[in-house]
Amino acid sequence: MQELSKEEQQLLIVTAVDAERDAILRGMEDKLSSQNITVIAAGAGPAAVAARTAAALAANRYDLVVSAGIGGGFPGRAAIGTLVLASSIVAADLGAESPDGFLPIDELGFGSAVAAVSEEWNDRLMQALHQARLSSILAPIITVSTATGTAETAAIRSAIVPGAAAEGMEGFGVATAAEQFGVPAVELRAISNAVGPRDRSAWRIGDALRALEEAAAAIASFIRF
Repeated sequence: MQELSKEEQQLLIVTAVDAERDAILRGMEDKLSSQNITVIAAGAGPAAVAARTAAALAANRYDLVVSAGIGGGFPGRAAIGTLVLASSIVAADLGAESPDGFLPIDELGFGSAVAAVSEEWNDRLMQALHQARLSSILAPIITVSTATGTAETAAIRSAIVPGAAAEGMEGFGVATAAEQFGVPAVELRAISNAVGPRDRSAWRIGDALRALEEAAAAIASFIRF
């Protein structure tokens, strides 16, 4: 695959909070002087990041938008410290309740809960992660407005999106904004906790942020910006 020159590539990375943004900045420190990489903390949840991502895309030209941060991992699919690159981004709680269970928005006829991801960029980013020997997988990532906190909800969301490996609160919002501007989008999550019963004592946020930093460094070293 032919690599674009520095002058041709512009990268926008969108995180939710400052700690995630700072981990990305540490990992890409040597590349930031190029002025071709922009990293913003856009707030938590799909609405906040969609608005901030759209504003950034309206103000400048970008070749790729990355939704990046830490998140939950479904047990048996993504362990703490693992990096998950989204093969698809699905808004798992966008729809309606019914007596027979959850109805995805696709079934209601009001749009789609699946946001487009760039397979071409996924291939390149996965190469970067593998070359750096970082533990990483390609699998669906779900976006939710309310983080999973029970085994029952985890089972429901896992059934809605078979094979889902990670959960976040921003990917669908970022990807939806990018799609409106015709810009490719991907999502990367570093796993900090298991999706299921809420147990903050078991969270490993520091480990996940370090994994996110290592991923940023690997991407910056492998792909020129």
